[in-house]
Amino acid sequence: MKLPIAATLLLLGGANAFAPSTPAFARQTSALNAVSKKDSYSVTLLPGDGIGPEITAATKDVLAALCERCGFEMELKEALIGGSAIDEKNDPFPEESLEQCRNSDSVLLACIGGYKWDSNPRELRPETGLLKMRKEMGLFANLRPAKVLPQLIDASTLKREVVEGVDVMVVRELTGDVYFGTPKGIDVVDGERVGYNNMIYAEHEIERIARVAGDVASKRDGKLCSVDKANVLDVSQLWREVVTDVITKDFSDVELSHMYVDNAAMQLIRWPKQFDTIVCGNIFGDILSDEASMLVGSLGMLPSASIGESGPGVFEPCHGSAPDIAGENKANPLAMILSAAMMLKYDLDRPEEAALLEAAVEAALDQNLRTPDIKQEGDGCEEIGCTEMGKAVAELVSTIDMPAEIAV
Repeated sequence: MKLPIAATLLLLGGANAFAPSTPAFARQTSALNAVSKKDSYSVTLLPGDGIGPEITAATKDVLAALCERCGFEMELKEALIGGSAIDEKNDPFPEESLEQCRNSDSVLLACIGGYKWDSNPRELRPETGLLKMRKEMGLFANLRPAKVLPQLIDASTLKREVVEGVDVMVVRELTGDVYFGTPKGIDVVDGERVGYNNMIYAEHEIERIARVAGDVASKRDGKLCSVDKANVLDVSQLWREVVTDVITKDFSDVELSHMYVDNAAMQLIRWPKQFDTIVCGNIFGDILSDEASMLVGSLGMLPSASIGESGPGVFEPCHGSAPDIAGENKANPLAMILSAAMMLKYDLDRPEEAALLEAAVEAALDQNLRTPDIKQEGDGCEEIGCTEMGKAVAELVSTIDMPAEIAV
């Protein structure tokens, strides 16, 4: 199906808006609030590939209910990214999509990729579009929470006593490290091919991600674990020195520890409750955040946020495009709905509304509603589709009580 570049949905809110609130984070130190609270927002939607259009449609229903109840407007404009952009524009992230994202208050991305494009040259792969978006929009920090919900504790592959109460935030640097370092390539040396990449960080890149992590940790339980491989990597030695300096000087209330990445990978499985906030470089964060996400039991439940020093952030579920179930109404939209909650919290300065979305998701689970990925045999729950889950959460957004507490 052809994806319109700017299919616009204007969500008109009701008469009563929430009173202005204090932003959860200070922009001058961490850039976790891109805009001030206002009555109308412009948001770019990137449905992407596979199940993306389905979970996007479900999230639209929820946001419509939120705007109606809370008295503000959200103009949603779709744009192309990933495989759909390759098919339509022969570019995984066209310039018009980039400009639309830059001119928005925030960006909500579904998912990209699929078997169809796996054999394409690198410049025409969906993932290349994602990397371009991060680089061009300056999205240097990725926040990925892994919180075990009591309703789904038995969905984890780990024992209940290991995962019960786990609430970890992984802060990952996104635009440096071995993924972007140069020189890189594949050359012929002495008659054989040699592949190489460059693991590199500048001091200012480490400083800014350390400040984001320090800010996040100071508003959670005040514990920050910095992950590196300083025993063998020069770049990790610099990482450790700079992180220590930033946290010591600017976040004296945060308890900082350091851990080698191989040990951190083991400890996340052995006793994850020892962690609160974790900060790490791009490649280590890529691996550890996926590992942390599986503590929860399903990628379909996990949101993430990618932010920069200024301008809009990008908020997306952690899961992939699941092309094998695309179009079958089997996808789980909850991670994208929770990503919208992170958008409201960190980009649009509406923490009360973010808490309402999160509460509605938990209320749907309390009603024993489950999509196929989180349905377990004999659990007594009702299995429903993506569309139905979206409508259920939207109804709960309209009817449940406002949460009394606002969490970070």
